[in-house]
Amino acid sequence: MSPRTNESAPESERGEPSVAAPETDAVPETDGASVTDGASVTSAGAVRADGGDGSTPVGVSTGGTEGLAGAGHIEGGADGAHREGGGHAGGAAGVRHAEDVAGDERAEDIAGAGHGGDPAGVGHGGDPAGGKDDGVAGGAPAEGTASGTRGQGSTQGDERVAAVRRLSAAGRRRRAAQLAFCAGALAVAMTAGAIVLGAARDSDGRTVASVPGAVSPQLLAGGDLDTSISSLQTHLKAQPKDYGGWATLGLAYVEQARTKGDPSRYPQAQEALDRSLRLRPDNDPALAGRAALAAARHDFTGALKYADEALKQNPYSERALSSRIDALVELGRYDDASKAADLADGRRPGVPVFTRYAYVHELRGDTRTARRVLRQALDSATTRGDVSYVATALGQLAWSQGDYDTALTYYARALSADDSYLPALEGRARTQAAQGDRAAAIRGMEQVVERYPLPQPLVELGELYEARGAAGDARKAHDQYTLVQAWASLARANGVNADLDTALAAADHGDHAAALKAARAEWARRHTVHTADAMAWALHVNGRDAQALPYARKATATGYRNASFLYHRGMIERATGHEKEAGASLRAALDLNPGFSPLGAREARTALEAMK
Repeated sequence: MSPRTNESAPESERGEPSVAAPETDAVPETDGASVTDGASVTSAGAVRADGGDGSTPVGVSTGGTEGLAGAGHIEGGADGAHREGGGHAGGAAGVRHAEDVAGDERAEDIAGAGHGGDPAGVGHGGDPAGGKDDGVAGGAPAEGTASGTRGQGSTQGDERVAAVRRLSAAGRRRRAAQLAFCAGALAVAMTAGAIVLGAARDSDGRTVASVPGAVSPQLLAGGDLDTSISSLQTHLKAQPKDYGGWATLGLAYVEQARTKGDPSRYPQAQEALDRSLRLRPDNDPALAGRAALAAARHDFTGALKYADEALKQNPYSERALSSRIDALVELGRYDDASKAADLADGRRPGVPVFTRYAYVHELRGDTRTARRVLRQALDSATTRGDVSYVATALGQLAWSQGDYDTALTYYARALSADDSYLPALEGRARTQAAQGDRAAAIRGMEQVVERYPLPQPLVELGELYEARGAAGDARKAHDQYTLVQAWASLARANGVNADLDTALAAADHGDHAAALKAARAEWARRHTVHTADAMAWALHVNGRDAQALPYARKATATGYRNASFLYHRGMIERATGHEKEAGASLRAALDLNPGFSPLGAREARTALEAMK
């Protein structure tokens, strides 16, 4: 709910972490801290989870959706904040020490600890380990809390996500009224089941085994997230006092929610992390996991709080350092985020920090440094997951600056490392649309939403249908926008703040009054360039352009080069009678990224033509 991908839908935390090997960012970080009987979680491996888009982004969601989810940033979707990458190669020096980063000097380089994990973006395929994973294998069913029906814990969660996916497919062949009915039924269903993790009961005197006894480093590094979760559940059923195992499971659920677009995993993650902290208060892996979960739910104040608590226990926790940057970015505290990125770069340089460092510079309009740092990260990537993630981030940056050939080159590199990597497939489709290959773009985006029904790709697919304008396309587009509403309801039912998603989608394709209400709620929580843009556009579509203009100016004040922001500003300037400024803003949007939106770019050209 990635910051970079926040132009159509928010926080789609930007970047795509997944299962990682021992020392990567996915770790419930311990940096050698004992889990029990001298065993370390990091000796077995651990699971990374997005801070936000799918923030992150958010992230990620951003975000993060503004999660960065995109990288969310992304922010992107349930993505929370800035999306994060995987581990880095052993001995990688911090960004600020690197010789190829102009103006960044240090008296001496501080080599990073070795990280060779399998990072972002693996483990997308297959169904969750659901049906029997209510915390551990054999979990008990939970009573329904909203509808009075009985749920089957995560089985019901799987059904909710499957329902969204079925709705996505149905959107191509059912009438809008039928789809709306299904979306309403989904909203009821998703509140029906409480997630229970209590199947494994603590037993006094039982020996607590470490995670290595259940999950091998090879299994985690291989990226089979569902299998890893199943193994952890089996392990924790036998060894329910393994606080490190519960922390790892909590992070795994956060990651599973992100990779499968399934917010119903978040209550499971909460229970697992809470259980870890009941067993061992203040253990930093669980605190860092809480920070990641809070960011994924777009609670960035909570994410900052838990990241700081984790860093008090372990100042070198890579996950906590990364989540702290994400939270500060998504709270609009950009100066503090820059300082946090410098600190993290000094303590734990590597792909997760490099990508955040780059995004902080991008938000200030310094795309040259952002590109250079991302290239450094790509050079240090040693795993397929890292390559996919960082190459995709470079593709997103190139697309946002209108360099479509370079973007496609990076997306091809990402897909050569992992041909199922959804952010790369989404980015490739977006770039194909920008180049005018609408048929390929629609095929690609349909493939994405079948597996990853999050707000941004749903909106983008709907706009592609609208732009094509063939028979039945208006209905197809409407169906995609209805699915955004279904996803937002599912997200809220599982503790995710979906106001930014709602504001952005509804402003262009829904209830304008609801868009403004959501934008105001989000602005009350945090002041970022993305929330300022959402406020500006929501006010504009409600005919309140005089109020919208200051927000549009705030959205572009940092120098962030975002064509959608410039387009929104230009249209608002035109509506307020600032013709000269409007022309400059609209031309700047099209000069920067002429294919920034299937519909927005067309409207910008139409407005410029009318102003001649």
